[in-house]
Amino acid sequence: MEAAVAGAGGAGLTRWQAAALSAVAGWVWAASFYDLTRRARALVQPWVTRRVHAETPAILRFQRLQHKLLDNFFSVLSCVVSVPFYTGFLPLLFWSGHNKLARQMTLLMALCDYLGNSVKDMISAPRPCSPPVRRVTATEDEKENAMEYGLPSSHALNTVCLMGYLLHYVLTYGDAGNVMIAAGLSLAFLFVMLIGIARIYLGMHSLIDVIAGICFGIVILAFWLVVHDHVDAFVVSGQNVASFWAGLSLLMCFAYPKPEFPTPSFEYHTAFNGVAFGIVYGIQQTYFHFHTPDAPLIFSSRLPLLAFAGRVLVGIPTILVVKFCSKALSKWLLPVMCSTLGIPIVSSCYVPALKVDNSSKNKPDAKQGAGYLQRVFSLFPQKAYDVDTGIRFVQYASLAWSVVDLVPAIFTHLNL
Repeated sequence: MEAAVAGAGGAGLTRWQAAALSAVAGWVWAASFYDLTRRARALVQPWVTRRVHAETPAILRFQRLQHKLLDNFFSVLSCVVSVPFYTGFLPLLFWSGHNKLARQMTLLMALCDYLGNSVKDMISAPRPCSPPVRRVTATEDEKENAMEYGLPSSHALNTVCLMGYLLHYVLTYGDAGNVMIAAGLSLAFLFVMLIGIARIYLGMHSLIDVIAGICFGIVILAFWLVVHDHVDAFVVSGQNVASFWAGLSLLMCFAYPKPEFPTPSFEYHTAFNGVAFGIVYGIQQTYFHFHTPDAPLIFSSRLPLLAFAGRVLVGIPTILVVKFCSKALSKWLLPVMCSTLGIPIVSSCYVPALKVDNSSKNKPDAKQGAGYLQRVFSLFPQKAYDVDTGIRFVQYASLAWSVVDLVPAIFTHLNL
């Protein structure tokens, strides 16, 4: 495995890049060989489970305040830091001219999603029992969230990082006086507290989940504020950015811990992993064309509100078409490529012909050839790979690439 990475380094990666990929690959091997996920879960899960069950009476007392207005208010509030929100908000941030903020927010949210969901699935701790706890799932997104494990609260974690980085950005690049700093800190604190209260009121999390989410968020935010300028400099002008990030994205899929029972968390990670790669690749290719600091900002004479509205009307349908087409193409192409290379694959959703029933899922597939890549991939923990992961990665990477490359090119052509 390390030899393969070293070979990649000889093909163009720098020493630190090859060393970083080797370290991640080594961690994947060690975690599998020593069964680190199961060992960590055995230590932490019982304690967290007891805490969640012990908090049930307190949650029930809190939910006595239930009211339809509170249900709607907290449900809408939770949507503000959900995956659909990022999907709509981040492209608009790019197209409004705030390119540095947009790419940093995208990478930060991808990091939050990966680490938060990794801890969720590693610990595999339950959410509050429903019933007796009343669980409010007003949207399809919330219903999927309810299928995930509990600790930490992703909403609390993401809110800390989202509000914290936005506050840092405004205070760094704006005219910030003492009053503005105090107001910003107060608003961020209030929003985090409201999200935490909302998750408990809606029956989605216990107090220990919310506290863990806030603590993890503070740690991730502190780390990001140290490295974000270095990451941004690497993305816009670094060497071998695309090849390094592609290798890192692949290894991150293998480094993800296996949960006690399947949840949608890995699907969310794969989507954000693809978005991060698509953004990085697109920015690397087109930074000096569309994403320099002198790009037109919304509400300026170069980008009035009407022109921005035109960008939205053109951009949103375009990225949706790209996502649809890339999904259709990858559903056809990836299985063919894997079959040709002898990589054993199954499909849990996207490719009906590759679905495996329970009676045969543990049997070897005689139709799969034992190619070189299959022997290389046998170093990783899985014996057969879910092609849906690759399809999901490609479609979201294509969507993100279109946000920062294809769509801005269309804007230029249309003088928007």
